[in-house]
Amino acid sequence: IIVQKLKEIQKNTVYSDLKSKQGELIIGYIQRIRNDTIYLDLGNYEGILPKKNQANHENYHVGERLKTIVSEVKQTKQGNVSVILSRTSADFVKKLIELEIPEIYDKTVQIFKAVREAGYRTKIAVYSSKDEIDPVGACVGQKGARIQNIIKELEGEKIDVLNYSSDPKEFIENALTPAQVEKIVITNEIEKKALAIVNEDQLSFAIGKRGLNIKLANKLTDWEIDIKTMSQAMELGFVEDHREQAELLFKDQETNEINDLEINDDIK
Repeated sequence: IIVQKLKEIQKNTVYSDLKSKQGELIIGYIQRIRNDTIYLDLGNYEGILPKKNQANHENYHVGERLKTIVSEVKQTKQGNVSVILSRTSADFVKKLIELEIPEIYDKTVQIFKAVREAGYRTKIAVYSSKDEIDPVGACVGQKGARIQNIIKELEGEKIDVLNYSSDPKEFIENALTPAQVEKIVITNEIEKKALAIVNEDQLSFAIGKRGLNIKLANKLTDWEIDIKTMSQAMELGFVEDHREQAELLFKDQETNEINDLEINDDIK
């Protein structure tokens, strides 16, 4: 009975220790791959990287050194502990950034929010309470050196580091990077709905491959964003056609000049 109790205490201690590591970055070696599930040697225990937590564009090999994040620690009724790992979560990228960028680690620059579509793109909104600090520049580094190390770890996944703003129009415009936005119109402030107006050549960038850029922008800002081209926005009345207005104004001036001439002829 005493031995059994000691084993239970030991298992609970291991569980508590591992539970405290949840959300932390961890390095292990791939021990084996079975039915698309990867088992990692983490030293004193084994980690499980299920298929759903693996990036589709990445290839894994036995013996490979792999960085992951501890996404969940579970304990069965029998007292066995399972350590579930992930390489697809936005938190994984956030932890990589903390390691790579000292300003993030010491909270000079802070991450407002990060969203991710693993294998395609990660969007990270950053800000700083110090006016002299450029939060985006601090994360990207000189000639992109800092962010390139993280992109390399993610095997080429695109990362958009952008400025967070409390102004929803400005934040939505930033979130739609790499597209250049002409105008943001708030269509329903209560329901958080907005319209982003772009030129025709920027439409594909704003929407993104399989609609993922606009999807990530929605998640990052917590706004429902609709995309329209300039011509579509004009038809809907969200943007005035200045060329048409100028033509009408010119016609009005011509009409007034003709009327003035007719009046002068009558006087003569």
